[in-house]
Amino acid sequence: MAKYMLIMRGTDESMAKMMDTPFEQMLETMGRFNEELIRAGVLVAAEGLDDPNQGVVVDFSAETPVVTDGPYGETKELFGGFYILDVASKEEAVEWAKRMPAMTGSKCEIRRVPGIDEFPQDNEWVVMERAWRERTGQL
Repeated sequence: MAKYMLIMRGTDESMAKMMDTPFEQMLETMGRFNEELIRAGVLVAAEGLDDPNQGVVVDFSAETPVVTDGPYGETKELFGGFYILDVASKEEAVEWAKRMPAMTGSKCEIRRVPGIDEFPQDNEWVVMERAWRERTGQL
């Protein structure tokens, strides 16, 4: 099993369509999909994100970080939420993503989440992170 992050990306058009969808209908549609993931035993985490206009950006292109109010970039560069699934393969993650109730024009980027076992186990920072994960029940 491996973890994969499904990153939901919208466009101006798909975001406008989503905003026109009644909130209760959106909750039911996403809730049904989430329930499928839960029943299949593959859901690790899922979160939607607040309006990009409410966020801030910390830009590290200069020596001193610069903080500006959001949003950063164009809508196509922003993501609206994510799922983390624990599945057998990238192909299985793709199959779940294809079933996601997304608005026409949206995209879903799929990226593998490396596990802590893939890092040098004799590195002091990896040792400390492993201990933290064990203490917090994440390992």
